[in-house]
Amino acid sequence: MTDQSPFAPEAPIPADLRPVLDALARTARDLARRIARGPLAGQMGARVGANSDGDAQQALDVIADHAFASALRGTGIRWYASEERDSVEELDPAGPLALAIDPLDGSSNIETNVSIGTIFSLRAAMDTGAETFLRPGHDQIAAGYVIYGPQVMLMLTVGAGLHSYILDPDTGRFTLLDPAVTVAEDSCEFAINASNYRHWAKPVRAYIDDCLAGADGPRARNFNMRWIASLVAETHRILTRGGLFLYPSDARPGYAQGRLRMVYECAPIALLVEAAQGRATDGSTRILDLVPASLHARTPFVFGSAGKVDQVTAYHDLPEPEISALFGHRGLFRA
Repeated sequence: MTDQSPFAPEAPIPADLRPVLDALARTARDLARRIARGPLAGQMGARVGANSDGDAQQALDVIADHAFASALRGTGIRWYASEERDSVEELDPAGPLALAIDPLDGSSNIETNVSIGTIFSLRAAMDTGAETFLRPGHDQIAAGYVIYGPQVMLMLTVGAGLHSYILDPDTGRFTLLDPAVTVAEDSCEFAINASNYRHWAKPVRAYIDDCLAGADGPRARNFNMRWIASLVAETHRILTRGGLFLYPSDARPGYAQGRLRMVYECAPIALLVEAAQGRATDGSTRILDLVPASLHARTPFVFGSAGKVDQVTAYHDLPEPEISALFGHRGLFRA
């Protein structure tokens, strides 16, 4: 099993990306096995330090980062950028590709047995790491994530459409499930951390107020709220059944630009969502058109069903009186 491809034969993997994607899938498969063993594999959720942005690092964050970096050597990756590393590192000087990765998204949920994941983004390698990654997200040539949940699944786009795979535990290979995943437009779910309501900007409050007003409010519909606090898990739910995810900027110190990282979290998720005919913005501007100022730059993040993301943008364009009035008669609902 070690030498064969971790993808089933029918997987539509481009030949030039095969070595990299094989390495990623193989490492994810090994990581899934380790996660499934839980405490039997040691204290994976133990805090071992902090990354360059001050976020707590769990033991498995570091293990996953080293595993992916090691597996990618010799696969054509020149530049390697990780949430767990302060700066870009060079793996293969002659490699034509670059990879940005969040090796273990949602790692704070390890000990609570909530789904966690790996997010990755592929680009063409430029002369320097900074030149490679400090570019708009639409320069990505592929992106994906692996979700370690009740089933281990891989969502992947290589430039046309969104493909879903499931890891078959009997064969150890990722089997293609759907070559053309699309985001459902008609959904009554949204995901946001409502405990931060008092810190949000008025357009975000107005949007959520109208959702919470339900059938009696201006949206004339009842909504359900979800919040898992794992970006991969939130993304997977939306790709599976539609809806909206919001992680806006807010007034707390350190949150003026949101909290999610543009290079290895938001840009790859945005590419996946757009490949599934959804939309992804910072509240008003398309995520894939933004240029990060630094490797670990953050951004507000709104993504999901296209119509719902467009509505959030519309709320940011409303005049001040309309977004200040709770359950007001907002202009965007008028005929």
